[in-house]
Amino acid sequence: MLSPHHLILLVSLLADGGALPLPVGDAGTDAGTPSPHALPAPVHTDAGTATAIPWPETELEPLGTLDGPAVLAAHTALQEVMKRFPKTSTKSCAFSPRALEFVVGYQSGWYFVRVNRRVDKCPEFGPGVTLEYDWFELYAVSPEGRVERYPYMP
Repeated sequence: MLSPHHLILLVSLLADGGALPLPVGDAGTDAGTPSPHALPAPVHTDAGTATAIPWPETELEPLGTLDGPAVLAAHTALQEVMKRFPKTSTKSCAFSPRALEFVVGYQSGWYFVRVNRRVDKCPEFGPGVTLEYDWFELYAVSPEGRVERYPYMP
């Protein structure tokens, strides 16, 4: 049995969970007006011009090849997952599409989309960090676009 001191230490270490410390800026003494050198420099790259885009010089290696309905199924599953995330956390990388991975399969006329949460893809977390063990969502998408979530708790 853990003593209360050990339990508090364990909980505080688990709460940190590999998160990187937040950057500390020099905001001055009032902390209400940031100093000019604490603000990031504006970036003036224009991704709309051909010279600003790093075009590949060799053949692209595909991440995967999907047909149009499979892409629509993955997009539908993405929308459903985003609806389930807390609205107050949508600005965080951990609750954004950036931290999600999609596996799309086709069987019996239905597309099945498994959504895995990958917070290790976010810059504020170190490699190998997970917030939950084996977090995933499974959705079935019909050819007509009807979506159903796999019935399990929560």
